[in-house]
Amino acid sequence: MQKVRPQTKAMALSLLAAGTVIALAPAAQAADPIKIGVIAEAASIAGAAIPNAAQMAADEINAKGGVDGRQIQIVTYDDHSSSTDAVRAFQRAASDDKVHAVIASYISEVVLALEPCAASNEISQVVKKDYEHNKYTFHGYLTSAFLAASVCDAAKDLLVTNLHMKTAVVMSEDAAWTTPLDVGYLECLPKIGIKVLDHIRFSPDTTDFTPIFNKIEGEKPDVIITGISHVGVQPTVQWQSQQVPIPMFGIASQATSSTFWKDTNGAADGVLFQTVAAPGVAVTPTAVPFTDNYTKRFGITPAYDGNTAYDEVYYIADAVKRAGSTDPDKLVAALEKTDWVGTIGRVQFYGKDDAFPHAMKQGTDFVSGLLVQWQDGKQVTVWPLSVANAKLKFPSFVKLQQASN
Repeated sequence: MQKVRPQTKAMALSLLAAGTVIALAPAAQAADPIKIGVIAEAASIAGAAIPNAAQMAADEINAKGGVDGRQIQIVTYDDHSSSTDAVRAFQRAASDDKVHAVIASYISEVVLALEPCAASNEISQVVKKDYEHNKYTFHGYLTSAFLAASVCDAAKDLLVTNLHMKTAVVMSEDAAWTTPLDVGYLECLPKIGIKVLDHIRFSPDTTDFTPIFNKIEGEKPDVIITGISHVGVQPTVQWQSQQVPIPMFGIASQATSSTFWKDTNGAADGVLFQTVAAPGVAVTPTAVPFTDNYTKRFGITPAYDGNTAYDEVYYIADAVKRAGSTDPDKLVAALEKTDWVGTIGRVQFYGKDDAFPHAMKQGTDFVSGLLVQWQDGKQVTVWPLSVANAKLKFPSFVKLQQASN
């Protein structure tokens, strides 16, 4: 499809499969609002969290006087999960609405269309290949490579050490963000003592997972390692209805929202997923207040990209204040010096000479990860042990004794 060719310079900050694009607007008057556009999927679980959280952050900043007296204005666009619609929205945001920033889709393919992707490693690699033209892109979530490493770290403690698991099947949706994710899984799982028996990539259009689960059951792995974001409900419902006796553990983006329990009619019970924030877990001082306030305002907990969108509005505003301008080159310089403790950890970006330029720094001192499990209608954190508020618990049809075979 046609790539974005805005007549202005652009900068992107992205979420997991989600991104933010900052576009140059004409010189603003001192009292003019700082416009941040939001391009997202209004009808999806994860997509709806992006504009909700962005507006919430803007309201909080504005209530405290804005940025040097300038208010934050959120301008929203629904891309209907379409790259074409997202491109049109971006062009409208840059040319017509003259926004200074755009927080974009959680779908990698959509963000790829806006960049000249979102958890995918490719986002920062575009910057590395041509810094001068693509320096306006910042990756505001964990790279797929790190997501895989985080899942493996949790698996080592929870599955290998505690449950003595030895084998797995990797099951991921066929999408841009899962390509490097699966590469990471296939590299790190054997290193922690888990043999990968099979690697299954399925179409996001799949509606019947029976053949896939039958195949996996026949291979008798101890665990299914997942990479699913856009099709989380159907495989979860069928996993439960078919009583697949193997636990699911990994990335399941839709499971990060509290609506997932209702959407699956409770079939989510026992599902384990990696995320960066969870109810009741004080990853940072603002983590729990944000979740509580978001839940009170919108009636559900935020999906993972709600946290990142909320944080992004704050550190974009901080960068504007430090730069004293919305000029994109000055904003790039300010964002490269970002040091902001948000709801998911301490946010800094790797430099242009690093392996992942403008990607979010990852690790225990920056942004890392949690392993959360659905138990009895609630999201509880089971890893790392330093912040865990529950222990692993599985529905009766999951047969953990396989691990001792």
